[in-house]
Amino acid sequence: MFGPVLRGEKCTLRPPRKEELSIYQHWFEDPEVIYFTPRAGPFSDTQEEEWFNRVGEDPNAVQWVIEVDGKPVGFTGIGGINWRHSNGETGIAIGEKSLWRKGIASEAMALRTAFCFRELNLHKIRTRAFMENEASKRALQKAGYRETGIQREEMFRDGRFRDIWMGEVLRDDWERAQAEQKT
Repeated sequence: MFGPVLRGEKCTLRPPRKEELSIYQHWFEDPEVIYFTPRAGPFSDTQEEEWFNRVGEDPNAVQWVIEVDGKPVGFTGIGGINWRHSNGETGIAIGEKSLWRKGIASEAMALRTAFCFRELNLHKIRTRAFMENEASKRALQKAGYRETGIQREEMFRDGRFRDIWMGEVLRDDWERAQAEQKT
């Protein structure tokens, strides 16, 4: 399903729009943008439309476009939600490289995390990042994720297998951290 509008100071999370599919495709044609994402690209018009329809109908996922100054700049979401066990796995990609390292991903992660715990009532959210993606790991830790392990040689990229950093945040830990920030 597509998520509701969530507003922050630097960015807004909002539902993807079908008329923007060509913008999303353009991001995934850029080898730098997709380097640290498990999703391979580029995609055809048909594949992108199939993705849009599939995500919009998936009751176990919530997807947003990250918007800055009225323009789409990336994606974030949570997928594989297991409602019985109250958990799921998050992901993010900033497609506009000019906005890398500007705090956009950090704020998008914070908005997404709050939604997962306060609106979806999840108990835990997980994520993964390539070990060498220090910026992503920093932003995730800033949003409350803690390292839970390393998946050794999990993904194949550039002719070799790469290790994957795994993290998670529990609702109780996150709520405690939010209360401490207010005092």
